[in-house]
Amino acid sequence: MNRLFKLSSSFFAIAFSFQVNAQTVKVSGTITDQNKKSLDYASVALIRLPDSVSFGLQSTNKDGVYEFQSVKPGQYLIKALMVGYRKNQSAAFAITDKPFQVPAILLQDQTTDLKEVNIISKLPVIDQKADRTIVNVEQMNTAGDNALEVISRAPGIRLDKDDNIILKGKSGVNVMIDGKMSYMSGAELTTYLKSLPGSVLSKIELISNPPASFDAAGTAGFINIKLKRNKLQGTNGNANLGGGYGRYEKVYGGINLNYNVGKLSSYVRLNAGHYNSYNRLTLNRTIGNEQFDQLNYWHPITNSLNYSAGADYFVNDKHTVGFMFKGFSSPSQTNVNSSSPNYDRLGVKQGSVDMFNPQDNSSGNHALNFNYRFKIDTAGRELGFDADYVNYKNDKTESFVNTYLDGNDNLKDQPVFLRNNGMGQISIYALKMDYIHPFTKTLKLEAGWKSSWIKSQSDVRFDSLKTAGWINDAKRTNAFNYNENINAGYISLNQTLKNFDFKAGVRVEQTLGDGFSSGTSTVIDRKYWKLFPNVSALYKIDKNNQLTASYRKSINRPSYSSLNPFAFYSDPYTAIQGNPLLQPSYANSFELNYNLKNFRLLTVSYSTRNGSQSNVIYQNDITKESISRPENLNRETGLYLASGSPFDVVKWWNNNTEISVSYNKTSSPVQGSGYNASKWSWGISSDNTFTLPKDYSLNLYGYYEAPSISGLYRNLENYAISIGAKKTFWKKNATISARMNDVFATGKFRAVLAYNNINTYWQNEWENRKVSVNLTYKFGNMKIKTARSRRTGTGDEERRVGN
Repeated sequence: MNRLFKLSSSFFAIAFSFQVNAQTVKVSGTITDQNKKSLDYASVALIRLPDSVSFGLQSTNKDGVYEFQSVKPGQYLIKALMVGYRKNQSAAFAITDKPFQVPAILLQDQTTDLKEVNIISKLPVIDQKADRTIVNVEQMNTAGDNALEVISRAPGIRLDKDDNIILKGKSGVNVMIDGKMSYMSGAELTTYLKSLPGSVLSKIELISNPPASFDAAGTAGFINIKLKRNKLQGTNGNANLGGGYGRYEKVYGGINLNYNVGKLSSYVRLNAGHYNSYNRLTLNRTIGNEQFDQLNYWHPITNSLNYSAGADYFVNDKHTVGFMFKGFSSPSQTNVNSSSPNYDRLGVKQGSVDMFNPQDNSSGNHALNFNYRFKIDTAGRELGFDADYVNYKNDKTESFVNTYLDGNDNLKDQPVFLRNNGMGQISIYALKMDYIHPFTKTLKLEAGWKSSWIKSQSDVRFDSLKTAGWINDAKRTNAFNYNENINAGYISLNQTLKNFDFKAGVRVEQTLGDGFSSGTSTVIDRKYWKLFPNVSALYKIDKNNQLTASYRKSINRPSYSSLNPFAFYSDPYTAIQGNPLLQPSYANSFELNYNLKNFRLLTVSYSTRNGSQSNVIYQNDITKESISRPENLNRETGLYLASGSPFDVVKWWNNNTEISVSYNKTSSPVQGSGYNASKWSWGISSDNTFTLPKDYSLNLYGYYEAPSISGLYRNLENYAISIGAKKTFWKKNATISARMNDVFATGKFRAVLAYNNINTYWQNEWENRKVSVNLTYKFGNMKIKTARSRRTGTGDEERRVGN
């Protein structure tokens, strides 16, 4: 942390050296209504003449007073604006070498409460921009849905067998929350998103090919989840309470508070939930002439807490400082039962292993961000700085009882007793600086730098119960430490013309990593530099037709735990092992979008990935053990085509249907033998909202995914239908909604693995069918007033905290 503070101090010294020492004066004045009453929070702009360039923008204080500091000599005027009032401006005035008091400016009162306005216009559920697709979640019925379920309904999104997010057929997605990296992936990210109610989401941004200012990590791009934040002046917020039932109960609730007064804009979010759920995994494995059927049943009971707070303080029209603190805690108790019978080639039962595995898990994450913005001059030059600290911790205490039975279900040997105390911790420090320099009104340069330091630790200690008591099990005990430093710099140019927008940039990243495993005495040492170019262009053919194209090279580094060479056994026959030789994969991604008016007529995405990471199963036909280990595949190719956007079939029926076609191909040696698989696939999703009288609405959603391939997995078809209803009341401040997910309980992941001596059928089921009810209430100041624009820093970071 000392290093971080020293760098921060140096940065501020450099930033403030930009201040101009030329002779300047203060310009001040007041804004009132027609009754001479002061207006607080009115927007005031100082306009330089004759070129009408804005020198600065600010809000009046509680006495209706505004002040502009450091104004150079020249001709100016003041413009005043406040929603609910008629705008007005002062007469032109000259600034010399003395402070100037502008005569009071009067605004004619037209203030209206929001609750008295009948607002019928809506944002489209899907909004296609030049560099991203925006899903407006607030226009959806999310009753009972968690954040992961809401994301899975976004265009081009699906989930794999482990609930990892696949975007337009590509894995390796970076997930951000309010523009900040989540610093999680794999099981940790899934747990967090499942614990976050869908009702607190505002927007989801899908960014397939981000610019150079984003990290090069993430071969599928970025997903930015924006949480609800009301920027009306004063104090306001919303609260939600809900519950649901599938096979077990769920209860959740939360509150969002916003306080925006004067130069301060702040918020607090708190969400908690109790989730009683289950997951069932079925594996049917053919080993030689024998059949092994494995059924694993997880029953976790989780009590989660998500919290975040942040504030921006506008020192003056040039300097803004801000901070953000967020975290989550997710303790859970889980009972795992596993049964693994095996049969000979005639179908006669030969024996089985039953396992009982109670677990106590405690996982949590907390993150702190500090950011500073310096608007150097009125020409648009700007400097930004971010400092981040993130800590993730996971503790697990569990015991195993393995019981071995013969073909007649009689006890064959004495049960085997094991216990484990494990911990994992990851600490991340990051510093980031960005600079914007407009050369002209149409040509802009962006440049920046970022450094991050990561320390990953895990310690797993297994004991076996022997006659002499608990004895350490060296086969299952391991400590693993991994340290990494990533340094990056980027430069980007943006040229904007009347109907054409072009942006090109390059990012260079240096990676330094070292690690050690005590269980295998393996040492990891890696150092490399890589260049990552990207290009994007937007062409407006005419007012109704728009074409965008983009290219990006990216990297997908191994998750920290996937480098750990130790094997973790989930039952006597199944284990997961890391691979210290695992290398990063690289992708080249191209995308083309064509929009007709506001309708996304066609999206074409093509990518090639070299060295893509996939879990390869090693099966011992003698011991019957299967160990899954990540390895680099030679090459994967993906093509994705899609069409669809929201539109009104009739005034009371809004339809959002997307149809997609994809082609995926995997070519790679696997365990010394060639593997080649390719397949065309298609999918369709349809979200229909029916607006009824008296503020009622109904929702019908369904999707279908045809068989496809993903790495070494051959996925089978998957489909589900959900229904919902919503009613607003209490002058539109309250909303109650109900939803039944997966009405026919058809949503499940099914796949086949077939290569070398591997022949496995995989089926993963979860509590997808459930009924939920949710109540949301808005409260506080509903007076429309101008809110300040806010630009926060981004602490981009790789998504590799997962298992």
